[in-house]
Amino acid sequence: MPRSILFVTGTRADFGKLEPLAIAARDAGFAVSFFVTGMHMLQNYGLTKLEVHRTKGVTVHEFLNQRPGDPQDMILAKTVIGFSDFIHEHRPDLVVIHGDRVEALATALVCATNYIRCAHIEGGEVSGTIDEIYRHCNSKLASHHFVSSDDAARRVMSLGEQASHIHAIGSPELDFHAGSSGVTLAEVKERYALPFDDYGICVFHPVTSEAASMGAQAQALFGALVASARDFVVIAPNNDPGSATIFDVIADLPKDRFRVLPSMRFAHFSELMKNAAVMVGNSSAGVREAPFLGLPSLDIGTRQTNRAKSPSVFFADAANTDGIAQFLKDQWGKAYPRHDAFGGGSAAGRFATVLADAAFWDAPLQKTFHDQQG
Repeated sequence: MPRSILFVTGTRADFGKLEPLAIAARDAGFAVSFFVTGMHMLQNYGLTKLEVHRTKGVTVHEFLNQRPGDPQDMILAKTVIGFSDFIHEHRPDLVVIHGDRVEALATALVCATNYIRCAHIEGGEVSGTIDEIYRHCNSKLASHHFVSSDDAARRVMSLGEQASHIHAIGSPELDFHAGSSGVTLAEVKERYALPFDDYGICVFHPVTSEAASMGAQAQALFGALVASARDFVVIAPNNDPGSATIFDVIADLPKDRFRVLPSMRFAHFSELMKNAAVMVGNSSAGVREAPFLGLPSLDIGTRQTNRAKSPSVFFADAANTDGIAQFLKDQWGKAYPRHDAFGGGSAAGRFATVLADAAFWDAPLQKTFHDQQG
């Protein structure tokens, strides 16, 4: 029987990073499945579990771990219970989690307490808010690490993780952006009823530690975008605390200049980014994928603090409406050279190469702390 690999996905964003790895594992002969939970299961966020179901040659397991408005500690508890039940029945050979979401934390904890091999994707990153805490916790709970850069690898080693268990493969979502999206811009516009020929993209998520001020931040940011007289495609925020006030602001945007979407298929979003004039907000796509595509981006607020530096990435607080206006004036439609500090689009192949090594599967699951030398 082939070894079984279970990928845990809770959001449209982490699925875009996990899908290339899952396809590479499937094509290498592994039995691949997805544990789908979190935002994927919620109608208000586009019911993106359907996107996971479109992946050919994999099995999909669904688990509803929350109701709208549930606090993160409740989501954590529900996911631990549900995933524990699942894991005792299915017992995969490897569980793959991504990043900094509470669903990843819950499933990594279950794996650690049940001595199930667990690989963490894109650990060692630094950013703002509680996301960074979750991310480093996931690294400590996981037994293997696939990171985006040498800097990230050094940070995971500084947490006491064994160097031979850390693999710098690049950011997986860049694999997809590196090639053709498979759709045309005309098809994207038709599918999502986008009337704009010249547009920016805005994705503005809540910051959990700043939930009380997210409404004011959204009001300032979108007020500046309205004042710019530019057209924007707005992707709805995720479901972290504070999202309701952002939705309230988005609901009042002028509909002739702002097309608001709950989510997009990844291929269509990739093509949308490749043809956009700028990107604005606090999504990781603005500091990771936009520089890879040479798309100028404005990172708003603290959510991605210290995440990445690139000549095409600019920074402003939401209240800095003059700075936002200046960015839109100076950078609209400008193109930058591709920034490949986080990989060149070959992460999935590198991932599959590591999995093909018997040493990966023979590594002990009893972890010890490895001090850095010097």
